[in-house]
Amino acid sequence: MTIEVHVLGTSSARPTGLRQVSGSLISCHDGVAVVDAGEGFQTRFAKQRKRMKNHETYHLKSSKVSVLCLTHGHLDHTWGVLPWLQSMALDSRIQPLLIIGPTNIDVLDSLLENESLPENTPHSDLAIQYQYWQRLGGISKNLGYRVRWVLGAVGEGRWIEFLDNGEVIELAEMPQPEGWRANRINALPTIHTIPSCAWQLTSSSRKGKFNRMRAAELKLSDDERAKLAAGEDIKHGKKTLLAKDFRGDASNSLSVIISGDTSEMAPGITAVNGCNLLIHEATFLDDYSNHARDYLHSTASGAARTALACQANHLVLTHYGARIKQTDTLLNEAMAELGNSGITLSAAHDGDRVIVDDLGLVTHLQWRGEGWVN
Repeated sequence: MTIEVHVLGTSSARPTGLRQVSGSLISCHDGVAVVDAGEGFQTRFAKQRKRMKNHETYHLKSSKVSVLCLTHGHLDHTWGVLPWLQSMALDSRIQPLLIIGPTNIDVLDSLLENESLPENTPHSDLAIQYQYWQRLGGISKNLGYRVRWVLGAVGEGRWIEFLDNGEVIELAEMPQPEGWRANRINALPTIHTIPSCAWQLTSSSRKGKFNRMRAAELKLSDDERAKLAAGEDIKHGKKTLLAKDFRGDASNSLSVIISGDTSEMAPGITAVNGCNLLIHEATFLDDYSNHARDYLHSTASGAARTALACQANHLVLTHYGARIKQTDTLLNEAMAELGNSGITLSAAHDGDRVIVDDLGLVTHLQWRGEGWVN
């Protein structure tokens, strides 16, 4: 049960000649989660889908996308949302889609009480964007497939949903993508100039494969097989058969975190006690650490300190400022912080794939024009 991340944009604030703005896909057993959808997202998705079709055995399909997770409301992370929703409608999508992101508690309470938003609400708050997107046709009735618009005060654990009729209701808990069984998403509070969060996808551990061949060799009945499969030891003739002897090795739980925009050491991320993969923004080099503090972004070394705090196995840097032309210096500054910690490190480029296998090992594949290389 692997998890694969497709990084479709590594630029901060605005596109450059080499990089597009934020947008990633996390592919897992249950489906695909999109994390952010900046300007031109659907074009980048289509390009990556074509690459996979031409060079790999499995295909990316928008019909497999179950959830869009927004880290915050800045337009380099959200400007591609509504065009992409409308294109999926033109493609006759029928699968439901959960759209979920952060706001603050004051906005949430105002919406529930049908009051005007607080005067200090940022113009880019997702509550404002949700309302505009719905007015511009982003509702289930117009799109032809069910869309759930969900916002949360992440730190407080409270969640609301915008219904098609304009009503806002409170939810008992953060919803999960429809039909997901083996994987869960979770919002982790981060630190930015507007309400923000990181997104974590965690797979559940699985039992090892049942040894059907051995069961057949012993001529076990269906009832005996069922008991062993359920973990119950049985008597077979004069022997006791142990259920554990009929199972292969169990697969471990896997965990992937994508940060969005945040300063280093965000509380939601550092509270995580271990993850296989952390993809963290690195907008600035150390020479501009004052800019990182002022604008609540992170340096590459700050991303490394965060990876150490959350006990990540592998750190991928992304979301580079326009001053950063090459990633070598970013990697050097991050590696100076990581030292001999054992955390492995790489830098993302547009179109890269980062794979976490069943054992939790991470492989970073870089797109090279005619395929991906390690």
